[in-house]
Parts: sequence; structure tokens; C-alpha cells
Amino acid sequence: MFWWLYYANNPTKDFRELPLILWLQGGPGASGSGFGNFEEIGPLDKEMKPRNTTWLQAASILFVDNPVGAGFSYVDDCSMFAKNISAVVSDMMVFLGEFFKSRTEFQTIPFYIFSESYGGKMAAGIALALHEAIQKGTIKCNLIGTALGDSWISPLDSVLSWGPYLYSTSLLDDNGLADVTAVTKEIMEAINKNQFELATELWGKAEGIIEENTDNVNFYNIMNKDVPEMKANEQENLHLIRLYQRHVGNMHKNSLKDLMNGPIREKLKIIPNCVKWGGQSKDVFENMAGDFMKPVIDIVDQLLAANVNVTVYNGQLDLIVDTMGQEAWIRKLKWPNLARFSQQRWKALYVSPASTETAAFHKAYENLAFFWILKAGHMVPSDQGEMALKMVRMVTQQQH
Repeated sequence: MFWWLYYANNPTKDFRELPLILWLQGGPGASGSGFGNFEEIGPLDKEMKPRNTTWLQAASILFVDNPVGAGFSYVDDCSMFAKNISAVVSDMMVFLGEFFKSRTEFQTIPFYIFSESYGGKMAAGIALALHEAIQKGTIKCNLIGTALGDSWISPLDSVLSWGPYLYSTSLLDDNGLADVTAVTKEIMEAINKNQFELATELWGKAEGIIEENTDNVNFYNIMNKDVPEMKANEQENLHLIRLYQRHVGNMHKNSLKDLMNGPIREKLKIIPNCVKWGGQSKDVFENMAGDFMKPVIDIVDQLLAANVNVTVYNGQLDLIVDTMGQEAWIRKLKWPNLARFSQQRWKALYVSPASTETAAFHKAYENLAFFWILKAGHMVPSDQGEMALKMVRMVTQQQH
């Protein structure tokens, strides 16, 4: 497993006075050390220019390429790819156990797991396992909370909201809405019968129907459009290849690939010759196909019950994990304080006291918080870097 640690870089505070954030990318198969680092929250962008909204101002950051096979992480034997969340979690627990043992300076520092997309599903499972390990005394770590960004927590709730969301934003007409509703109903039936591989296949079909009806809307930001790279041909696993290209492939564009496999690799001096950055990520995605459409709402409930802080944040313009879908699964939580949380009125947030533009809305009760991030798509830190940094400071209690 490949990991990359940055110590916090704040002019007035030592890293020991700031939290540690583990960042988990989505996919599954996308790379935090590449995409999260150079496209979202690290100190430099992929042109090697300083990023003025890097999260290092507020925390130390640990990027881990997971599941094994993502980014610079690799397997020697194809049977070692993770096929479900529990395998992803147990691999990460081995890593975290070693990390906190060897980096004792981080054992007492507040620790948060921030995530995006499929990374949120993994983050929920990892946070729960870590909490249990801390209780048992097998890992020394000061876990405070997890933040689930545009997260694939309940695939069905996301999928069922695609039609209404696109319809309300004038991206589907009545006929298109009927087409999308019909295919999402098929997905629901497959999930209800526990046919998760079939549900993943139908998910791909639904995305195709959406592309046809919306003139190729971009799944990560409805204000953009996608130009399809590959027309369907007679390949086996075609739906998975299309899905992989549409999602993980999107995050491994050539310029990032060249940076990671060129200058970064040379600088690191530790990557085996046989390993290419992102070279196994398609296998990661395909191996997780049976897990892809499974919900983890129950894990979020367990985290809330265990008193771990849970933050949900979502970009207003995201389609793949639209905000309506996130609100839908939150309504399904069995958490006793849910009614109280729901009764709270949201508050408008601004990036700075001088700004008059609403950047987000926020609501919190006890250990659950929700951020509605305006004018952001699926990758909130790329689209609204200042608001994302403000959110990190609020979540880690450095700002109210």
C-alpha cells in the first residue's frame, strides 16, 4: 500500500496543534496520492504551482492509495484484489496499525477521515473498524470523526433521485424522465433481490440512457458536458469498461498520469519497476463490481451510536451522488436524534466575513452535520476550494 504524508504547514501553528486528516479517493480505484493530492487539496497543483486553498493550512494530510491496486499501491497476485468493503477495511486496518505504531507523534493528535465518492463508503467502514480497534487498545489513535463527501453510501437512493434532479434542472423532458424512471426501477428490483452484480450492470445502462437524453451531461457537474471517448463495441465486460472510463478514467487523465509516472516516480525512488501508477485501477474497479451497489447506511448508524462525529457534505451540481439522494438516505437513519437533527434550521455560510455571496448551508445536531456546498460538483475541493477549506476548519473545530 502506497501512502504519502504531508505535515501541516501553518504560519502560526506547529503540526502538533493541528489535526491529521486521512483522505480517501473514490472509484473504487482512483488515487488519492495523485488526484486528491494534485487536483484537490495538496500543496501543489499538477503544474507544480502552489495551491492557495490547500488543506495543509488546517491539518496534516495522509493520502493512501486504496484499495490495493489503486494509484501506486499494487498486488503481485490477482487473488489479492479486494472484492468487498470488509476486505478494503481489513487491508486499511493493517496499514493504520503500522502507521500509528511508527509515527507515534500522531497517536494523540485529533484524527479525521475525509473522503469523496466511493471513498465515503470505504471511510464509513474504516472509521467503524478503527473505533473498535481503539476501544480494544490494539491501535493508539485519537479518532474524532469522518466526513463523507458526495459519498456512495446508498447507491439506490442516489440512482432514484437522478430522474427528478435532472428533470427539475431542465436536463430531462417528460419522455426522458419516463426512460430514466423505468431503468432505475429495474435497478431497485435487482437490489431488492440482492442481485448486486446485475444492479451494477443496470447502473451502467442507466447512465447510458441519461447521456442519450441529456446530450451527454457530465455526471460530476451538470453545468458541464461529456464528450464520450469510446463508442460501444463487442468487448467482454463492456459495461464495466465504459463505467471505469467514465469514472476512474476521468480522474486519471493523461497529464496526471505523465506527472505521476514521470517526475513523481523518479523523485520517490521506491516504486518497483513493474508498477505503473494507476496500472491496476481497472482491476480494482472490476473486482469491486459485486459490492458497488450495496448500501452502508447501517454503518453510518453504528458510527453515530458510537459517538463518532459524522459530517456529510455534498456539491449542489453533482449528479452521480446528487444532494437529493444524500438527504434521502439520511432520512432512513435509525439514529435516535434524527428528528432533532431534521428540525434544525440550516445556516448560510460565507467564505469570509467580507463576502456577501452564499457559499453553502450548514446544519448540525450532536454528532451529525450536513454541508450543502453551492456551485460545486462531485469534487467539492476542486470546484469550491475556499469553502472546502472553511468546512475543514469547522469540522475540525478550528472555526465556527
